[in-house]
Amino acid sequence: MSTYHSKAAAAFLKNKENASWHDKTLYFVREKRDRQSHQIPEWEELRHMAREIKMYSTSHLPELIEQFERNAVANGCHVHFAKDDEEYRLIIESILNKHNVKKLVKSKSMLSEECELNPYLISKGIDVVETDLGERILQLMEAHPSHIVMPAIHIKREAVGVLFEEKLGSEKGNYDPTYLTHQARKALRQDFLNADAGMTGGNFAIASTGEVMVCTNEGNADMGMACQKLNITAFGIDKFIPDLESAGVFTRLLARSATGQPITTYTSMFGRPREGGEQHFIIVDNGRSKILGMKEHRKILNCIRCGACMNTCPVYRRSGGYSYSYFIPGPIGINLGMLHNPKEYSGNVSACSLCLSCSFVCPVMIDLGEQIYVWRQKLDGIGKASKEKKLMCSGMKFLMERPKLFHRTLKMAPIANNMPRFLIYNGLNGWGKGREMPIFAKQSFESWWKETQIRNK
Repeated sequence: MSTYHSKAAAAFLKNKENASWHDKTLYFVREKRDRQSHQIPEWEELRHMAREIKMYSTSHLPELIEQFERNAVANGCHVHFAKDDEEYRLIIESILNKHNVKKLVKSKSMLSEECELNPYLISKGIDVVETDLGERILQLMEAHPSHIVMPAIHIKREAVGVLFEEKLGSEKGNYDPTYLTHQARKALRQDFLNADAGMTGGNFAIASTGEVMVCTNEGNADMGMACQKLNITAFGIDKFIPDLESAGVFTRLLARSATGQPITTYTSMFGRPREGGEQHFIIVDNGRSKILGMKEHRKILNCIRCGACMNTCPVYRRSGGYSYSYFIPGPIGINLGMLHNPKEYSGNVSACSLCLSCSFVCPVMIDLGEQIYVWRQKLDGIGKASKEKKLMCSGMKFLMERPKLFHRTLKMAPIANNMPRFLIYNGLNGWGKGREMPIFAKQSFESWWKETQIRNK
């Protein structure tokens, strides 16, 4: 698995046109985020407030969970607790079976991806329909999201047009985005009306009111929950915040960080069952409480899943979401994968330039890049450090510990500038496989500095 990312990235980069388009598209979203943040003088203050609210919430989880449950039950809702992905799936299956549900419409939920809900329910004979446009495209393609906010960002409209011709019977050769959106809406409308239950994830769980806030741009979560009397909302324990005042801080940060919008088109609260219906909340742990006990990494639970770290990451933008072995890509995915199973997902740790741009843009100030650096220091301890890199480091250590040899080597380095290309660009030079080697200066900085100091005395 240690070479998974490099091989998958190399495959992605074979299509240079698509790779360039992916890079520019994601950075365009990053630039929108910058413009939005610069319009708010108190942007950094909001980030600090969001971080403090999240740190408070994760350190007071038992109280907030009890408060949420008490208020949700008082509102007429059912509250369930799932310790892991298996319990999460079984609880949902039990609710659906109790009501003889044959078709479930659901809005985008990375928790359902994490717990592999869709294939499980489908294997049990339940028709699961994704209603987010990007997720629906991927479902028809039998593929997984490559981004947590824009799941189908890697797919061009021409490919969607061909897909809709085959699956929805749309007009041949028509790739107009508006037309394709109308075709998807036309098909999904029947699913909304004919389904037996609606399900959504949650962006924030408000302890003081017993409600869950869901932020979308398509209104599909609202449609799914409004058209059905049986509603399920599932979310991780990391989604809890104290009150509505706290939610106000996050709504100012979320959309601006995610897509460069002032706010999502729909910001909805689910907290009471429909008349004659049921509202179920499923609170999921699945390893999150374990992260709380990890001092170096517990700030990962601050994440509000905006995807800003992916949009700015030079590695993610140039290698695509599918080059990561964990189901969530990018800086946040590298960290979550390592927290989930460090041996299995250690190969993603190399997919980072340590530029720390992810830490800079994170709206809740998670030190994402710094944590990836910490994981790199732990690779040797779990038997996943690169043998080649260890050998290189040993060689550098040998050289650095011998000043005379170091200076002699430094003085001779410019010779490499005139060496035959095949002696430099070969299988031993990993850096040179996709880049030109830097040209060595005729004089080292150290040598220049010493001469300058002597002249100035």
